[in-house]
Amino acid sequence: MRRVHSMPFGAEITPDGVRFTLWAPTAREVSLVLDDAELPLEAAGDGWYRHVAKNAGDGSRYGYKIDGNLVVPDPASRFQPDDVHGLSRVVDPGAYAWSDMAWAGRPWEETVLYEIHVGTATPEGTYAGLMAKLDALRDLGVTAIELMPIGEFPGRRNWGYDGVLPYAPDAAYGSPEDLKRLVEHAHELGLMVFLDVVYNHFGPSGNYLHAYAKSFFTERHPTPWGAGINVDGDGSRVVRDFLVHNALYWLEEYHIDGLRFDAVHAITDDGKPHFIEELAARIRQAIPHRQIHLVLENEANQARWLERDADRKPRLHTAQWADDIHNSWHALLTGENEGYYEDYADRPLQHLARALAEGFAYQGDPSPHKDGVPRGEPSGHLPPSAFVSFLQNHDQVGNRAFGERLSHLVSPERLELARGIFLLSPHIPLLFMGEEWAASTPFQFFVDFETEPDLAKAVRDGRRGEFKRFKAFSDPEMSQRIPDPTDRATFERSKLIWEEADRSPHRDILATTRRLLEIRHAEIVPLLKSSYRGSQYRISSDRIIEVTWSFVDGGLRLIANFGDAAASQSYESSDRVLWSSRGAGLSGTDIELPSWSAVIMKGNPA
Repeated sequence: MRRVHSMPFGAEITPDGVRFTLWAPTAREVSLVLDDAELPLEAAGDGWYRHVAKNAGDGSRYGYKIDGNLVVPDPASRFQPDDVHGLSRVVDPGAYAWSDMAWAGRPWEETVLYEIHVGTATPEGTYAGLMAKLDALRDLGVTAIELMPIGEFPGRRNWGYDGVLPYAPDAAYGSPEDLKRLVEHAHELGLMVFLDVVYNHFGPSGNYLHAYAKSFFTERHPTPWGAGINVDGDGSRVVRDFLVHNALYWLEEYHIDGLRFDAVHAITDDGKPHFIEELAARIRQAIPHRQIHLVLENEANQARWLERDADRKPRLHTAQWADDIHNSWHALLTGENEGYYEDYADRPLQHLARALAEGFAYQGDPSPHKDGVPRGEPSGHLPPSAFVSFLQNHDQVGNRAFGERLSHLVSPERLELARGIFLLSPHIPLLFMGEEWAASTPFQFFVDFETEPDLAKAVRDGRRGEFKRFKAFSDPEMSQRIPDPTDRATFERSKLIWEEADRSPHRDILATTRRLLEIRHAEIVPLLKSSYRGSQYRISSDRIIEVTWSFVDGGLRLIANFGDAAASQSYESSDRVLWSSRGAGLSGTDIELPSWSAVIMKGNPA
């Protein structure tokens, strides 16, 4: 089986040779640099330049010379062996023989996501190294790995959100063939593979689009990273196609099962259809016969992108990262109230109960963190599977000054309570790598700008400057303790130590996680596959929350006591306890709930 995604740009192998195509609407002249030769490119109109080279093939090295002096890589490069400033390499995707022809994905309701940073997930920091860990993840109960962005970024160390060549899997992790072998092995084990992609900005180093395609960006829509990507002005048709083809490329050429779209709230589009709508619609149209799952990160809480059709299938996007659930949990567990936790710190329990029941805590409510600007849309009609829930992820850990995991901040007892509710709620759960055993290693912010000292200094100073508004870092001496993101040691500290999972207390936490996922697959997933009927929640004055989710095939009921005193609640005799935290349980016709405890029960169909 050969898989090739054809696109109108980049280097494509054809029967007549390699066709090189570049969109350079603001360049005066463009030539092709190919294996030490320089060849003219034919101007094809509307900013397009093309050339078919009969003597080029798989492995040929090439770039484009702009206006007679600047040689740049192909923005649609399939591989960059020498990093973002080097020449691109022609790749023949048809040369890889796939063996997973029967794989069509898995139903979304079965998904248990495991977010991974390839460079720190294993000692090797490669696709090949990660392959060796997939069996353990499958045995844990994970059904999908989610790779943080892998598009070529500057240097050898990066979270991936500084990528500038979105079609080229980063060479620091291995070759395109190594990545394909990782995907293929995951499918052999029944694991889906998701990829985090970034369509809201490019990184600060290696983005040459400004030199020949200034209309790729627009000053009309500024972003935290500079001028916005132009998806609605002159020339935006090519820009939109570049991004849509990128999504299709990963799904078709690499047989990826799902995509997570980073920070789509930062993609401003004044036209119709909105880019977010077109992106999903074109993917659904192009790949109708596979289980393809599209997940948003969207601070705006726009329920409109998550609607279902009459057959309960997503019209556009499958789900959204449920930051409200995480932020409510974090404020409740840690008491932190700075930054975006300001929106949850005043009433964390109320926000948590609403988010657990309805996905969004903010559904058009004014946001204190946003100076009272309303945020969100009503979401209570959406099924719980429209929301990806988590206690930790790369952002919530790595954007802390020292990269502490939640297990470094919260007592084991309270974290055990949160873990049980999180993994057995009917949302789609996401674990951050190492969370399953409460890894001792932090996950810190790191970059590699060794060849660009001025940029490295700017990043270093900027990182420490970010935290000056927090009370703990208002003291300059304290801010200097923040790890230097440009230091290789910061990256090394963030690497997982898999061996510790066999030692106490990590071994016991891992066993608990495995048991919770066993319950999830046996008891929760069948409910999610039936029609959703709605939810209810209530909060008592003594800090007890009760959330009920109803499905055609039964109901799920959470009762949790976050008060300081023990409490009891009555229960339906037909309900069956799936899980209870330490100390909680049934006593006659009542549920006994010590302080900070919970039970989850399953009921029969109504």
